[in-house]
Amino acid sequence: MFDAVQFASESVEQLKSTIDDIAIIACSGGVDSSVAAILAKRAAGDLLHCVYVDTGLMRKNETEFIEKMFAEQGIDLITVHAADRYFKALEGVTEPEQKRKIIGETFIRIFEDEQAKCGAKYLIQGTIAPDWIESGGGVRDTIKSHHNVGGLPEDMTLEIVEPLRDLYKDEVRILARELDIIVAERQPFPGPGLALRTLGDLTRERVAVVREACAIVEEEFEAAAEAGVMELPWQYFAALLPVRSVGVHGDVRAYGETIVVRAVASMDGMSARFSEIPFKVLEKISTRITNTVKGAVNRVVYDITHKPPGTIEWE
Repeated sequence: MFDAVQFASESVEQLKSTIDDIAIIACSGGVDSSVAAILAKRAAGDLLHCVYVDTGLMRKNETEFIEKMFAEQGIDLITVHAADRYFKALEGVTEPEQKRKIIGETFIRIFEDEQAKCGAKYLIQGTIAPDWIESGGGVRDTIKSHHNVGGLPEDMTLEIVEPLRDLYKDEVRILARELDIIVAERQPFPGPGLALRTLGDLTRERVAVVREACAIVEEEFEAAAEAGVMELPWQYFAALLPVRSVGVHGDVRAYGETIVVRAVASMDGMSARFSEIPFKVLEKISTRITNTVKGAVNRVVYDITHKPPGTIEWE
């Protein structure tokens, strides 16, 4: 059985023995990076520089939420606004693995810029076991290259430190509860952000559609769970498909794309089953999405695929 107290104590001691110079940690606001940040702060103190990169691919109001959360945790956060840089690097790129590689390299280049400012030697990441397992290597097939593993450039000079590398998501959540971190129960959000959920061209306009659709899915699922209508899934979101079809808005022909709603039950993200969502909840989500992004989306569908054969995220 996983002992969170023992792991936290041993991890802090290990980090103390490893970090002998300035370190940067990437704080995304998710449970993995938040746990890593708290442990690293306890170990490194003032040697730690916490950086959050706003890639322009984040959830609705995410930057404000993250800045407030880390302030409440007593951690000074540096916010880097890098949306222009990411959208330029991803212009015209549609292949999923290529997106991940570009996002991973851009991520590291930004932290090398921060390294030049503070003289950092180490980069601490919230990498967990599924990240490196799914990224392949050795006899393992590459399912998808996680940006913090398979997307790292070979010529980087920062030394990587990964205190959660051998943990699975359920264990990280137990640890987060023990550390009293407010995002302990927050659903997973991929490192590459909404780039994964925007299939096809990554334009600001298409990402904005996904951002709004994801917010609607989250709001409706959480409201339904609060009302006792359904159990809250392990992960739930919307993705935009590059599939256009004819629809109708009022009496006007609309040629729009398709939103797919995804919700799964899982323990550690390695396998998952699609969640059975009440029809009325899905109907309300469909109506809100098509009314909110009129013209851009005219169909909403629900994904009933388990993992395997599918993955949890769309990309």
